[in-house]
Amino acid sequence: SAIPEFATISRVSTGLRVGAGATLSAVNESADVKASWGLLAEAANSVASTLIRNFATLGGNINQRPRCWYFRVEQFSDCYKRGGDFCFAVTGKNAYHAIIGGELCYIVHPSDVAVALLALNANAKVVGSGGQRDVAFDKYFVGPREDVMSETVLKADEILAEVQLPTPAANTRMAWIKIKDRQVYDFAVTSIAVAFTEEGGVWKDGRIVLGGVSPVPFRATVVEEALKGKKIADSIDSAAQRIASVARPMSENAYKVTLAQVLIKQAVLKALA
Repeated sequence: SAIPEFATISRVSTGLRVGAGATLSAVNESADVKASWGLLAEAANSVASTLIRNFATLGGNINQRPRCWYFRVEQFSDCYKRGGDFCFAVTGKNAYHAIIGGELCYIVHPSDVAVALLALNANAKVVGSGGQRDVAFDKYFVGPREDVMSETVLKADEILAEVQLPTPAANTRMAWIKIKDRQVYDFAVTSIAVAFTEEGGVWKDGRIVLGGVSPVPFRATVVEEALKGKKIADSIDSAAQRIASVARPMSENAYKVTLAQVLIKQAVLKALA
């Protein structure tokens, strides 16, 4: 980057600041990131190949366009995401499309690091001609139900300048799992990031976030609520099953519901181990 500050990774009194221009390799290799935010380092390291991570930036991965072969191919010009009135995934090939939060448009968000950042309760520093503002990652992404033509809150004259991560609470448990079709670099069929606190095996507070299942990184609050105040080992099976209550799979992607349930259990128990 021609602006050094844009790629800076630095500890501050409140946590960590990562410039949007920092490469994914820099994020993964940062001792500061690994020390307290290892979940982000793992997610960054799971993106594509080493060569791509050496050039790809944190901001670029967060703000990449959604995955959908109908949206990406010119011949489907009247797709809903392009301003048309029909989602071709509904009656077409939809094995990799959304199972949650679709209905109008079944794109999936492809970013791995965004899933981890939402689990880590991060904020985005947005800069534009009107000044700067901080946006929680809970509010950063825009799904098709809200505005099918937008994917983030960024305005035409704004950029993502920095990501800010709060210092995790003491003894925070974290885990990252990414399932791909191929065991080489690929997008996630489904991914999961968890970050939570517990005491004596009882869930106190935390976040469970899924990737590859929704037009935006999806926070599984229905599962978090089922775990709160309960013994994790005794409750995780039934809690994980609750993701089915918010899923609306199509003809070829119902397997993602089962996959999400399995990954929720695996990730929580992995973090707890």
